[in-house]
Formats: sequence, C-alpha cells, structure tokens
Amino acid sequence: MKNKGNWRPLRIAVLLATIFAPQWGFAQSLDTGNTAWMLTSTALVLFMTLPGLALFYGGLVRSKNVLSVLMQCFSITCLASLLWVVAGYSLAFSEGTAFVGGLSKAFLAGVGEDSVSGDIPETVFIMFQMTFAIITPALIIGGFAERIKFSAVMVFSALWLLLVYAPVTHWVWGGGWLAEMGLLDFAGGTVVHITAGVAALVAALVLGKRQGFGQMALPPHNLTMTFIGAGMLWVGWFGFNAGSALGANGDAGMAMLVTHLSAATGCLTWSAIEWKRFGKPSALGAVTGMVAGLGTITPASGYVGPAGAMVIGLSAGIVCFYITLAMKQVWKIDDSLDVFPVHGVGGILGTFLAGIFASSELGVFSGQGLAEGMTIASQLKVQLIGIGATFAYTAIISYGLFVLIDKLIGLRVSADEEAQGLDITCHNEVGYDL
Repeated sequence: MKNKGNWRPLRIAVLLATIFAPQWGFAQSLDTGNTAWMLTSTALVLFMTLPGLALFYGGLVRSKNVLSVLMQCFSITCLASLLWVVAGYSLAFSEGTAFVGGLSKAFLAGVGEDSVSGDIPETVFIMFQMTFAIITPALIIGGFAERIKFSAVMVFSALWLLLVYAPVTHWVWGGGWLAEMGLLDFAGGTVVHITAGVAALVAALVLGKRQGFGQMALPPHNLTMTFIGAGMLWVGWFGFNAGSALGANGDAGMAMLVTHLSAATGCLTWSAIEWKRFGKPSALGAVTGMVAGLGTITPASGYVGPAGAMVIGLSAGIVCFYITLAMKQVWKIDDSLDVFPVHGVGGILGTFLAGIFASSELGVFSGQGLAEGMTIASQLKVQLIGIGATFAYTAIISYGLFVLIDKLIGLRVSADEEAQGLDITCHNEVGYDL
C-alpha cells in the first residue's frame, strides 16, 4: 500500500497533463517576444498607409485634389480590410492550387484565439498580411491621381485585390508555384511593388494624361506634407521589411539595417544626380530617391548584407531617376506620382539583385547565402521568371479591369470636373479654406 501511495502524485500529474495538454501545447508553441514584435510591425505597416502614404501623395498633387487622394487612401484601407477577411486571406494563404488558394478560410473560418501561425497567433499573422493588402492597391493611386472617379477607384481596388494581389501573394508566400521554384522575395518586390507599379502604368495609359500635362507645370502643392509622409514611410518600412522575418531575431535585425542603408543611399544618389544635372538638389528628389531605395531593397532585405544593400540603394537612385525622366520627357506617360518608375522599376531591380547579393561568395558584398544547390545564375533565372510572370499577369488583369469598369461606370471625370478639382466634384469639400 505504501508503494502504491507513492505513485499517486505521478498518476495525478499524468492525468492533469492529459487534460490540459492542448492549453500547455499552445503556451509552449507561442513565442511572446515574436508576437510582440509582430504586433508592433503590423502597426508600423498600417502607419505607412495612414497617414504616411496619404500625406506623401496628398502633398504631391495640386491643392484642389488633396482631399481626393486622402479619401482614396482612407477608403481603400477600409475596403481592403474587409475583403481580406471575407476572401483575400484565404485566397492567398489557404491550401489550393499552385496558382491560388481556396476558400476554406473565407470569413476566417476556423481562426480563433488559440490558432497559431508558426509561433505567433494566426490573428496577428492575418492582420500583418492585411496591412500589405491595404498599402498595395493604395500605391496605385499615384498612377491615376487627379482625374479618376471615386467610384471607379473603389470598384477597381476591390476587384484588383482579389484577382491580382491575392493570387500573386499565393504564388510567392502562400506555397504557390514561385515559392516552389525558390523565388527570393522577402517582403514584397513582386507581390507589392511590381504589381502596384505595373497596375499604375496600365492606369496611366488607359486613362490618358491630365489636362495640361507636357504643356504646363503641374507642381506639388505642399512639399512639407510630402516630407512628413516620407518620414513616416521610412519609419514604417522597418515594420514592412524587418517584420517580414515574422520574429524578433537576427533576420529582422539585418533586414532593418539594410533597409535603412538602402534608403539613405538612394536618397543621396538621386540628390547627387540632380545636383550634377540641374545645378541644385531638390527636396522632392531627395524623398523620391529615398522611397526608390526602400522599394528596391524590399525583396532583398532578408537575404543581403550591408555592403550589398548600399549597392542596391545606389542602383535604385540611378536607374529609377533616369526611368522617371524617360517616362515624362521621352515616352510622355502621365504616371502622376511616379509609381511605376519608383515602385515598379524598383521592385524589378531589387528582385533581380536579390539573386546576386544573396550569395555568400561575394566577399564584403556577400549576403546570407543561396539555397543549397543554387548558383547565382540559376537563382537569377528564377528571379527573372518571377518578375516576368508577375509583370505580365498584373498587366493583363489590370487592363481588363480598367476596360470593364470604363464600360460599366466610366473611369475618368469630365473635363470640367477635372479642371474644378476632385475635392469639390467628387466629395463636395475643399482641402483648404482660402
């Protein structure tokens, strides 16, 4: 009896472990440090759109259109949030085909407080990815600013998120065909920047030029506002890139460092070119170069080292500057706020360069190393396939959506409404009481 009594505490412990194993398993698999960082990163990425991108874009348009841009950013944030829950997250991250996920998690079915994604709550992962789904269609605003109907913006953004953004996200981050090939896109060179840039280019071509484009100056109305927004974007981008490590770890730390270095290099490079070419560096050029550096480092941020990041920032400043000039002066394309030459070209350039500077065999320019069995040449082949597929798919679907919406409700405001300004004609308000 004495020996039997000695085993009683052990039996009780086994019984309690059996009863509470699910709860204990959740507690042990959840990393509170990583969760805290991801909550912070999520807030930072949302901060990029509201108020960062809204102020950045709002300052770049003329005063009669400032509210329209702010309203578009704000409304897309709300619309994309709901669509992400209804179907976007499921299409991007649930099991499906190599090209798109299924609808098993529509309306976040099966997601609760105890659901985990890796070692963070799935709700946090969903919210983090939602902020990417918000800012991507918001970036496209720059391609059609000052001349599009508000209703057309909302319909296009809704359809585009479900038909372009969600499938491409599945290709790259949801276990789709580009993920299987080994595409390197740490934080959104293809998923965010190429898709947004190409859609903005298509928008500019379909809608046509603003009144007076190429015949008169269409200057930003408030560069102070743009500078404030640019600063917010720079800070928020740490959540964008370092948060994509999905944990508070060395990958996040390196992603944050290389993001900052590329932004700084891009800014100074753009300014230096302007100084040499035009005699003075402009404030607009400085912030544009900074954003080019940020967009270009994004796909490479989890794979490259500091020296490689500075080369990427230098490349962004040079390439994006000359493509921006060519868009306006040579090709006469009115991508109003330079979305394609900065984000689209930056995303293409950064995705390509990730295949080079991720290599661990470049001396001081080495990165974290390519996957086993991959060489720079084989990785660049994958990168080019990813770039080409994303570009082509986005262009085709975006063009189809613009044509469809134009037939159904019309895309462009009337000439009189454009001359008066979208603030008053679309929203019956003005940004400034002068």
